Amino acid sequence: MPSIAPGPGLPGPPPTARLRKGRRATFAYFALNGFLMGLWIVHIPVVQQRTGADHALLGWLLLLLGAGAFAGMRVAGPLTDRFGAPVTVPAGAALCALALVPPAWAGGAPALGAALVLLGFGNGCLDVAMNAHAVQVERGYGRPVMSAFHAVFSVGGALAALAGAAALGLGLPAAATLGTAALGGLVLALLAAPGLLEPDPAPDPEPAGEGSGRRERRAAPRVRMLAVLAFLLMLCEGVANDWSALHLEGSLGAPAATAALAYGAFATAMTAGRLLADRLAARTGPVAVLRYGAALAAAGLALAVAAPAVPAALAGWTLFGAGLSGCVPQLFSAAGRADPAAAGVNVARVAGLGYLGMLAGPAVIGPLTRLVPLGAALLLPVACCAFAALAAGALRPREPGRENPSSEQAYVIQ
Repeated sequence: MPSIAPGPGLPGPPPTARLRKGRRATFAYFALNGFLMGLWIVHIPVVQQRTGADHALLGWLLLLLGAGAFAGMRVAGPLTDRFGAPVTVPAGAALCALALVPPAWAGGAPALGAALVLLGFGNGCLDVAMNAHAVQVERGYGRPVMSAFHAVFSVGGALAALAGAAALGLGLPAAATLGTAALGGLVLALLAAPGLLEPDPAPDPEPAGEGSGRRERRAAPRVRMLAVLAFLLMLCEGVANDWSALHLEGSLGAPAATAALAYGAFATAMTAGRLLADRLAARTGPVAVLRYGAALAAAGLALAVAAPAVPAALAGWTLFGAGLSGCVPQLFSAAGRADPAAAGVNVARVAGLGYLGMLAGPAVIGPLTRLVPLGAALLLPVACCAFAALAAGALRPREPGRENPSSEQAYVIQ
């Protein structure tokens, strides 16, 4: 039977020491993932110079990283459901850490391409495994905790940017920096492993012909819809990553140093919003977080596009980040709760399509700017956010006897 966790305002049982330890371990892996990938991003220019790849070739090579990540997500989902997070999360973290080294040694484009496929594969495995474990931790707490994990991922990336900038400033070789980070990541992956939770007992199977088929048919369309929403919202995030600074520079004539503040405002708002989103989800429910968050993001980006001056545009990019901040974690949580026995597979489906959206966003805006001004092209992510706001009801559980839940605020764990 499904269990209903305490709703907003209803205190649940205090978390056990084992559950708190599992949460701390999950924080460690999210921070590690953010740090490893952030350190790679900081060293992209150095690696590009070493391999002699031009911008166009580098763009194609980075797509190989995305392809590797997508493959890793598809592999890690079923493995996590079968073997559990204590096996797949440390393995994914160790692979991601070790795969950070080959790009620094690549002497040409073919070697770099192969290295990026491996790095992407490790990142994808860790991403799905740790998110599936985060769903399990959230289920144990009986209240939203997913957004905080994603906030710590962002913090890890910020720390990597600072560490990478310091290393580059000291003139340290990329191989030394990335190799040291890989060794540290491998140690952390092993040290945090004992804190991971064993898989929950599988739910009792329903008798044949008494709902098992109906349950599977109900879950599949909902998970597909969650994956579509992840694609659209992570497309918006990808657009902000690559086009926010260019928007201020190209549309408003801001100098490069000022234009860079657009992404800084977006990223800061994303991190801060994720630190607050769990409390909002506990009070108002995940549907409301997605609905009003996506609506705020649409309004914020529309403001940035229409802004006549830099301060208003920066305010718009800030609102865009704040609105998006809590949306994707709600989708991951809902995917994992749709069927606890297939949490890894469902999270992989949503995360995989979302990752493709993040890659597609920047790539789509570029060709659009050949047809319309950049400001008009940015109306595409505005429309994506508006659609997500309208479709937020996909987060609402569909249970037998609860097809029309009276409140969006109940936090239900299936």
